[in-house]
Amino acid sequence: MEQFQNHELEYVVDEYYDISDVEDDDVSPRSGNGSVDDDSVNSDFDDDFEVSKPKTDTSALEARNGKDIQGIPWERLNFTREKYRESRLKQYKNYENLSSSREDLEKECKEVEKGHNFYDFQFNTRLVKSTIVHFQLRNLLWATSKHDVYLMQNYSVMHWSSLLRRGKEVLNVAKPIIPTLKYPGCSAETLSRVQISTMSVKDNLMVAGGFQGELICKSLNQTGVAFCTKVTTDENAITNAVDIYRNPSGATRVMTANNDAQVRVMDAANFACINRFTFPWSVNNTSVSPDGKMVAILGDSAECLIADAQSGKVMSNLKGHLDYSFASAWHPDGRILATGNQDTTCRLWDIRKPSESIAVLKGRMGAIRTIRFTSDGRFLAMAEPADFVHVFDAKSDYAVGQEIDLFGEIAGISFSPDTEALFVGVSDRTYGSLLEFNRRRNDHYLECLF
Repeated sequence: MEQFQNHELEYVVDEYYDISDVEDDDVSPRSGNGSVDDDSVNSDFDDDFEVSKPKTDTSALEARNGKDIQGIPWERLNFTREKYRESRLKQYKNYENLSSSREDLEKECKEVEKGHNFYDFQFNTRLVKSTIVHFQLRNLLWATSKHDVYLMQNYSVMHWSSLLRRGKEVLNVAKPIIPTLKYPGCSAETLSRVQISTMSVKDNLMVAGGFQGELICKSLNQTGVAFCTKVTTDENAITNAVDIYRNPSGATRVMTANNDAQVRVMDAANFACINRFTFPWSVNNTSVSPDGKMVAILGDSAECLIADAQSGKVMSNLKGHLDYSFASAWHPDGRILATGNQDTTCRLWDIRKPSESIAVLKGRMGAIRTIRFTSDGRFLAMAEPADFVHVFDAKSDYAVGQEIDLFGEIAGISFSPDTEALFVGVSDRTYGSLLEFNRRRNDHYLECLF
């Protein structure tokens, strides 16, 4: 993964948003560079807050009546949404690490019938706003139910209740973090001012990785932080990805992927490091198969690897991508792996025949930074760095899709475990927000009217 200082980040408003001149009175803009605001050491939310829907939020009813889902006042601007979208598509420059001819890539890509709506817009709030510390890392939002979402906002891990329309700070990582777990030989240490680069939430466990190799583990149903440490002292130490999974015997494990080219496995019971695997390049992403036996290893290489999750031994090399990869997800059946790459594609692999990908799905303008499957395996969602989230119907062999068109850097996407909701975190100085989409069913008469 590219090593760089935070101030080099290019974020929406300052770099390409002329509409930033039109700001709502009750929105507090954050630092335009999109990284953690050094002056905001204290909590962004000292207390829980609960307010009636402010004018900056948008409901499904308002959207049906013509309001922009992000609340962007196009009628007050000197260009239309369509014109601005056209300009964005022409001007956007995708970030690449490897320069190679991509003329043949288009020929490989699957023809997808767009225009379908699998998930309908439900609500957009600016009461919580996603933030990003590294432009290549976008796993900063997780839904644990259709009413519960966790996301990063500067130094705060926030919980958003879509049912109560209320946000609450779960963890402030600017202040000293003192681990509660202590035993002889424990590697826990106090941390502070952690810039969260990646996170995962599953089974009441929240795990976050930091810009300096930090790892933070917190039980959501307990106060305090159970465990935190720096997993490496390497100068190029950023924690690129974390994964929570169960091994074949049912024990919960935490896996970290770091820029020091190592993958570490920790026992979630005591957070002792029980294994580590070394690879030839920085590891940007890992994802363990549903049965806990295999792990996808992606990094600063055009090749992706399938390894044994217990030993780290490489089982397969997946060849086809043209640049570095940063996203992966397994279909719940454990046979299909999806990988996202800076060559602007997502490739689908049948791990029983790994010699070539079975499908190539193309984005509109940028790298594929985040990938998620629904728990029932019906839909695959992939997010570009900005502006576009694509949802594909696996039942149609990924030939039918929905394109969610928005404006802003995408901090993360997540389906709820019951598949009923899709959440999108938007990072932007003015229009940063959390978007909620609900799965379309036949009972449209039950649509929410507020």
